[in-house]
Amino acid sequence: MHSHGQQQPQKIAIPGVKHVVAVASGKGGVGKSTVAANLALSLLMQGRRVGLLDADIYGPSVPIMMGVNQVWDPNDPNTDMSVFPIEKYGLKLMSMGFWVKPETAMIWRGPMVAKYLTIFLTQIPWGELDYLVIDLPPGTGDAQLTLTQTAPLSGAVIVTTPQDVSLIDARKGLEMFRKVNVPVLGIVENMSYFVGADGKRYEIFRHGGGKKLAQEAGVPFLGEIPIDPQVAESGDAGDPIVHRVPDHTVSKSYLALAGVVSEQIGKMGTPTELPGLQL
Repeated sequence: MHSHGQQQPQKIAIPGVKHVVAVASGKGGVGKSTVAANLALSLLMQGRRVGLLDADIYGPSVPIMMGVNQVWDPNDPNTDMSVFPIEKYGLKLMSMGFWVKPETAMIWRGPMVAKYLTIFLTQIPWGELDYLVIDLPPGTGDAQLTLTQTAPLSGAVIVTTPQDVSLIDARKGLEMFRKVNVPVLGIVENMSYFVGADGKRYEIFRHGGGKKLAQEAGVPFLGEIPIDPQVAESGDAGDPIVHRVPDHTVSKSYLALAGVVSEQIGKMGTPTELPGLQL
């Protein structure tokens, strides 16, 4: 192992993949995986070719949210990498949950996590994709740093909820991406408000924190996603809300989010075209 000097790890090349977008959060429980899954489906509905990589080693949620229950054993000689990615709803999917049981992954340390994520990025035939959305584990620890330093990320979307505690952690996430020179595409405020049966808007967890944080940090505010029981029901049923109820208010918010994310990436261009671009 080399010492923790200034040496930057080599970025991985993923042939055929145009843009890699990380969806991150400073803490758990903010609906990051729900945002990642629905964002990926929204990009697909807008005519893009999309993959979703569930890099949340300790709590993979893509198998449940996308309704894929099979687990392949990596130690079984019959497990061939070419069975991946799994296709569902037109998305190309890979998850730690297809590969090992969560209780096995729970006892892993950082280097093991990094090893498997590298395998998922480099040894799986993703094919031609416009976007590979990566659902990062919550927090700003070892796995996140390794992944952000080695994956060729076009940018990161940071998910927060309106409460102060979530915003404090979202700020840590922002700092992590700055440290590894990954552009922050912006902040999404999830569970932002609730629309009652009376049509009124109820701000359950206060409001506006995501926008305020974005302004303070000088990054774009990508929008608000309302809270609604149908979101959890759809995820638990293995059919995310954007696909299950495309004309739902929440689905419309996600489609708007996908439009803004595409726009932000478009503004950035590729690093070769725009050297040293600071958003």
